[in-house]
Amino acid sequence: MDRHASHAQERTIEQRRRIAVEAARLISEEGLRDYRQAKRKAAARLGLFDEASLPGNREIEEALREHQRLFHSGDQPLTLRRLREVAREAMRFFARFEPRLVGPVLEGTADEHSAVCLHLYSDHPLDVESRLHEHGIPFEVQTRRLRLDRDNAEDFPVFLFAADDSAIDVTVLPYDRLRQAPLDRIDEKPMPRATRDALEALLEER
Repeated sequence: MDRHASHAQERTIEQRRRIAVEAARLISEEGLRDYRQAKRKAAARLGLFDEASLPGNREIEEALREHQRLFHSGDQPLTLRRLREVAREAMRFFARFEPRLVGPVLEGTADEHSAVCLHLYSDHPLDVESRLHEHGIPFEVQTRRLRLDRDNAEDFPVFLFAADDSAIDVTVLPYDRLRQAPLDRIDEKPMPRATRDALEALLEER
């Protein structure tokens, strides 16, 4: 590789790093949750518009963890634990639907802007709705598109509500999807999931 090409490569790497760091700041400080939106907003703020300079989701995830270590080492672990405790109660509430914890609360990057995200499994989503109605819990219904594998994606019902001043985000999937997790938005591998027992083990760690 000649010196010019080497310099260009180093510049691209540095630009990707700068965008990842700014995207991590936007996610942590401004509550952005869409990595694609965060990195494009970060690139615009930095005046960097070369597609090759846009970092991958994994780079943003690593920058977010670094940001939290540097700037929120005092409060982020406490926030994470509180949200995991909320998740435990929500999983007890939805026990009949084989709940699985997913997202930042499981992965350890949750902050004050994060929702507790659960996957529930039922062939009758209205049963989840009835459970909320029975306990007088106000909720909002949306849909979410999840990638089931590299070639297929589907829309699933989502119930949004609050508990203990925390946002709860529940996606309902058919029972046969319990065997195989949807693909993670970061690395396109099966999404990490945790049972309530696995969450209990996390809460017992010090």
